[in-house]
Amino acid sequence: MLLRPLDVHSGLSPELFRKNYYARGVPVIIKDLSRSWPALNKWNWDYFKSVVGDKEVGVYNNVKSDAYTPINKADGYMKFGDYLDMVKAGPVELRIFLFNIFQHAPQLIDDFTWPEAYMKGFVKGYPMLFTGGAGSITHMHFDIDMSHILHTQFGGRKRVLMFPYQEQYKLYRKPFEVLSMADFSNYYHDNHAPDYAKFPALKLAEGYDHILEPGDTLFMPAGYWHHMEYLESGFAMSLRAMQPGIAGKLKGVWNLFGMRSIDTLMKKTAPVWWYETKKKRVYKNAARVLAGQQIQATA
Repeated sequence: MLLRPLDVHSGLSPELFRKNYYARGVPVIIKDLSRSWPALNKWNWDYFKSVVGDKEVGVYNNVKSDAYTPINKADGYMKFGDYLDMVKAGPVELRIFLFNIFQHAPQLIDDFTWPEAYMKGFVKGYPMLFTGGAGSITHMHFDIDMSHILHTQFGGRKRVLMFPYQEQYKLYRKPFEVLSMADFSNYYHDNHAPDYAKFPALKLAEGYDHILEPGDTLFMPAGYWHHMEYLESGFAMSLRAMQPGIAGKLKGVWNLFGMRSIDTLMKKTAPVWWYETKKKRVYKNAARVLAGQQIQATA
């Protein structure tokens, strides 16, 4: 893989952000976007437990999905407070994502400010909390709704591997899914590098590698592939914004209601055949990339 660091800025003005990053679809780290937010100092494990500890949440382990796994299916359920106690006690390879904590505790919305000077189109009904224990992994994927993301890290450090959407065939994207077939777990350790013998096109993939620190806000353009590993127990919040153009919005709608429905149906009715059919296309696409051929994008 050909990796480079993300641009990192303090005091990045909205004008320069829109010109150099938003308009060009380039990710960036903004160090101080959340500096004035009460959430930066107010939010912690004990506070969350006091306000929503009794709510049941889905938890996810580090096992990659297989031919039978519906997208976003939780591996188990528990009280949020019990989960937080596990995280505080020590390393635990369980994470929570897409948890709309604000539905249960709407007062939390007063603890941050929507950064509308930087971009428009925020989906204000769905700010999302992401929580993980040290060692937990979010496997390589892109967000199905094709939104732009401002992802602010509050507690702990998290390592992020990112690639533009166009790198999908080098990343061995599974058709009708938003997931990579390759495993990037602990990719930054020499003895855990991706299996280049099995996935040789990965060597050509060009992307970014960065460690998010508390207070960092990552701008992730729509469709960006990302793989995240919690170096320490921590949590983050994502604010989502729709793409301004109609094409981007329609792509998100298709992914959510067309592509995902087809994949879910086929996983229920013919999971092994469906998986093997997609696998053949994955390797065919990668072989064409290795041969220097252009590929017409499909679902």
